Amino acid sequence: MNKKTTTTVIILAILIAITAGAVFLINNSAKKKNQAPGGFGGGFGRGPQTATAVRTVIARNQTITDFVYTNGEIETQKSIDVFPSNSGKVVEMKVSLGSSVKAGDIIAYIDPSEPGSYYAKSPVTAPIDGSIITSPVKIGQKVSMSSVITKIGDIGNLQITARVPERYVAELAIGQKAEITLQAYGDEKFMASVSRISPVVDPATRTKEIILTFDKNYAKVNAGMFARVKLFTVDYGGYPVIQQDAFVENSDEYYLYIVKDDSTVTKRKVTRGKNIDGFYQVTEGISDGDVIVLEGMLSLYEGAKVRDISGNVEFVEAAPPAPAGDKK
Repeated sequence: MNKKTTTTVIILAILIAITAGAVFLINNSAKKKNQAPGGFGGGFGRGPQTATAVRTVIARNQTITDFVYTNGEIETQKSIDVFPSNSGKVVEMKVSLGSSVKAGDIIAYIDPSEPGSYYAKSPVTAPIDGSIITSPVKIGQKVSMSSVITKIGDIGNLQITARVPERYVAELAIGQKAEITLQAYGDEKFMASVSRISPVVDPATRTKEIILTFDKNYAKVNAGMFARVKLFTVDYGGYPVIQQDAFVENSDEYYLYIVKDDSTVTKRKVTRGKNIDGFYQVTEGISDGDVIVLEGMLSLYEGAKVRDISGNVEFVEAAPPAPAGDKK
């Protein structure tokens, strides 16, 4: 073999070696890609499956309660304007703003005397028990029999007067519970119940007036305060309730991922019912006790392996039923 032939053979051998090495590296890279975490796995051309980390909740049948927000004014349940029995000049005041009085107590004296004629002072008495809730007239002030000396109210028994839009009128009932929040106390809640419902709808505002009374005497609450009212209306029960974030939507259909005993998931079509405050009733597709994927479902598929990192796999409570008692 001459020198030229020998050189050609060597070059061909080197090219064959380089090609074989490249093929080996490409095949090895493809193999590692198929086995990478989050890969499909479990089928033709797929590497070993890696479990996807998820958070779950346990579906529980529960009752959720719809509610209506409205505003109201806090007033005394019983109040009365006090008038004098004679015209004249106020010569003495026995009370001041906030004073407590009993029915029959003297709250002021009026002098009905005129120039050239003198009369005994005329007392003004309290017609009911309560507290002085408006500033009394001033000493020396002239008053007539139609002048209001002051107003007496029972501040130990307060009520909230509120108005509910006409579209919710069919849901109103005596005894319904409400959570009251006041600007002065942030998120602190004061419980009240519907005690009276107007028999008519106001044609001007298209609302119906309701009266709520507090479930107990709250020393913090004052007449004249502005109230934010969360009125609980209709109960819905009998179905599991799931947070809206757990649902996967596809072509106007909704699905949930259910975790099975072998730690794989199945994608199940469901029917949603009433939605209250971000929680849906599930009327078809799941049962009480099913473990539902709440977070991490976007990387799942039918049969995917999962690893629950919830810590405590428990149901997250939906909008609660109307409170039965005080929640302070």
